[in-house]
Amino acid sequence: MFQFLARNILRYKFFILSFIGIFTCFMAYKATFVELSYKPVPLLPKEDSVLIRSIEFSKKFGKGENIMVIGVQDSTFFTLEKFNNWKKLENGLKEINGVEQVFSIVDAINLVKDTVSKKFVTEKIFKFDSYSSCELDSLSELTRSLGFYKNLLYNDSTKTYLMLVTLNREIITKKERVGLVKDIVKTCRVYEVDTKNKLYYSGLPYIRVTVGEMIRGEMYLFVILAVLLTSVILYILFRSFRVVFISLLVVGIGVVWSLGTLTLFGYDLTLLTAIIPSLLVIIGVPSCIFLINKYHHEYRHHGNQTKALYRVITRVGSATFLSNLTTAIGFGAFIITNTQVLKEFGVVASLNVMGVYSISLMLIPIIFSLTAPPKTKHLTHLSRKGIKKNIYRIVLTVLYRRKIVFIVAIGLIIAGLAGVTLLKNNGYMVDDIPRKHPVLKDLKFFEKNFNGVMPFEIIYDTEKPNGYLSAGVLVKIDRLQRKLSHYPELSKPVSIVEAAKFASQSYYNGNLERYRLPSSFEWGFIMSYIPKSIGMSDMFARLVDSSGRYVRIMYNADDIGTIKMNRLKEIVRCDIDTVFKENSKHVYISGGSIVVSKGYDYLVDSLFVSLPLAIGVIMVFMGWMFRRWRIVLFSVLTNMIPLLLTSAAMGYIGIALKPSTVIVFSIAFGIAIDNSIQLLAKYRQELKRTSHNIKASVIYAIRETGISIIYTSVVLFFGFGVFALSKFGGTVSLGVLVALTLLIALFSNLFILPSILLAFERKTSVDPDYEPALELSTGFDDDEDSEALSEEKPFLDSAKQ
Repeated sequence: MFQFLARNILRYKFFILSFIGIFTCFMAYKATFVELSYKPVPLLPKEDSVLIRSIEFSKKFGKGENIMVIGVQDSTFFTLEKFNNWKKLENGLKEINGVEQVFSIVDAINLVKDTVSKKFVTEKIFKFDSYSSCELDSLSELTRSLGFYKNLLYNDSTKTYLMLVTLNREIITKKERVGLVKDIVKTCRVYEVDTKNKLYYSGLPYIRVTVGEMIRGEMYLFVILAVLLTSVILYILFRSFRVVFISLLVVGIGVVWSLGTLTLFGYDLTLLTAIIPSLLVIIGVPSCIFLINKYHHEYRHHGNQTKALYRVITRVGSATFLSNLTTAIGFGAFIITNTQVLKEFGVVASLNVMGVYSISLMLIPIIFSLTAPPKTKHLTHLSRKGIKKNIYRIVLTVLYRRKIVFIVAIGLIIAGLAGVTLLKNNGYMVDDIPRKHPVLKDLKFFEKNFNGVMPFEIIYDTEKPNGYLSAGVLVKIDRLQRKLSHYPELSKPVSIVEAAKFASQSYYNGNLERYRLPSSFEWGFIMSYIPKSIGMSDMFARLVDSSGRYVRIMYNADDIGTIKMNRLKEIVRCDIDTVFKENSKHVYISGGSIVVSKGYDYLVDSLFVSLPLAIGVIMVFMGWMFRRWRIVLFSVLTNMIPLLLTSAAMGYIGIALKPSTVIVFSIAFGIAIDNSIQLLAKYRQELKRTSHNIKASVIYAIRETGISIIYTSVVLFFGFGVFALSKFGGTVSLGVLVALTLLIALFSNLFILPSILLAFERKTSVDPDYEPALELSTGFDDDEDSEALSEEKPFLDSAKQ
């Protein structure tokens, strides 16, 4: 097949160049339509019961995902100047296009008992534009006496106050939300300047906009860093600007194709898909190195440029095909996770890994065929003494110190197994944001003063219309709330019970001691004071559905991680069972914190399933190619060691298993096993050429492929290491852990795999008629054998001893 490709690539070079150019222009046009994802992407599959229930309850009560929270800590808040500035801020926010409602302590209402009509009349506490100091003090005391607002709009002990900004639901799902949030923050800056107070921001709209802008900035940053880094490494290796330019042209086209692919498939830019361009630069360059290295080696040998390029395609093209295929499989394994964001990442990454390979296979031979042959100075990298000395040491170690290699390997495996036992599965809702970032600092501020902003909800199905009016229902809810008040992770609840307590206090003329659930005796006449129109209010609609059947208890929870959140959910469920007894099956725990917590657990479990799948598919392809399952098993076991040691490092350091760390293993395995394929391909060839002398074959395989393996591993190590500069913890983990895995894989493939081959030499039978399904070559050709064997005669003699 590759002979056919070589003939046609070199014969129809101008047609291929035209096609690549036109298609790249088309993909570049499509890439201009790529947009950041402005909608929350659920981690759970659509058919999951928790997600389905959450969506149903959101339709009944509405979502809180369009609320931005602003907070201030000020012990002099109720002075005239500070209070008026707060009102001015609120009025300024209301004028911003996209802000639908603003609610803070300024908008607090009181229920006043009208003894004539025997109804509660809602009366705004701060209803005038200006007050004297005495009037403001009096109204502030009135507000503090109303138990409903305590720890909801203000925390009196810490002198902290909240402002809730409701944003237009349509705008927050579009790119215009960036401008909306910026306008809000800009307006808030005026308040900060006037009062010298610092404002704190949170809420899902604010967090998503901030994270989205960070994603956009990092995508361009890491593409630039990856290009600069690989350029420097390529020039150090090849001493040729032409090689650097051609390699960057190949990966640059691949980057354009990847962005175009996102648009063609209708995908938005997410935290994962945003790193695909840089990944393609890092992963694409090693293919270029193999192809260019082979071209230089061939040209130095016989000086025929056309022949050298033909052999680049036929010999190295086949080996790099399987190498890139295994890498693509590593990414493609995410497609089975049933999580949309990972599916998109897997589809786009796997397709474009093979796309970059195809570009390099066509473009590199064509461009070199149209340019002058390499000069002598460009070929000196093939004879560097330093690299040859290191390869020589590796050969000696494998030949004469195999016991040490195995002892070290066994020791590392034992240490790895011990480290794996320390791994924990734990994730946070804002896991990827750095600890010192203002978003996380502000979130901790709200957690400290109001127990967070993450929704934690309990919904009770009373099983009948207007069931919320039953005194028995309210008593059970109150009993449950009192039990949950002992958990510091949860905020003060907002529920129909709290509204009933507010009504009770108002009925007794604002007596704070009467802020409690009315007794059965009081219930009838207090409820008669509540006007029917209250059912139409926005607050009431968030607590009871339109039929009055479903009752909602709204909490906010700290971002305590999936482990503690699952434990909290279990404790709350036990409390629900205790309070509601046989009716507990009609009480549901929901909210964004629960959905995200289960989504993280589901995603980690799915990714662990995808890893064995990726390994299995790669083993099938290698078995089909090599036709020797023992060889395949040796390769897979060798590359499982780096995964084990990386897992152990995570356990010892305390890096938790979460989506951003679990994806490392499939990616790293798919890339790491490329080195095994290169070495084994050469090893199988040399078995024939050395009359099935396994020692000699191993020696030649190391000496031939070792340089390229080291070169590509250096590029991959530093390339993935660039991600350590990210502001996102997940991206940092991806880069550092993949880099660590590939570094360990370099040593395992150059020391452990050859040692295993030599240790099992007497047990490995080789069929004289053996023919691989796909002929792979990474080194000497038939007409080079005699010269190669004569040059390596000392090694061959030592292997026979």
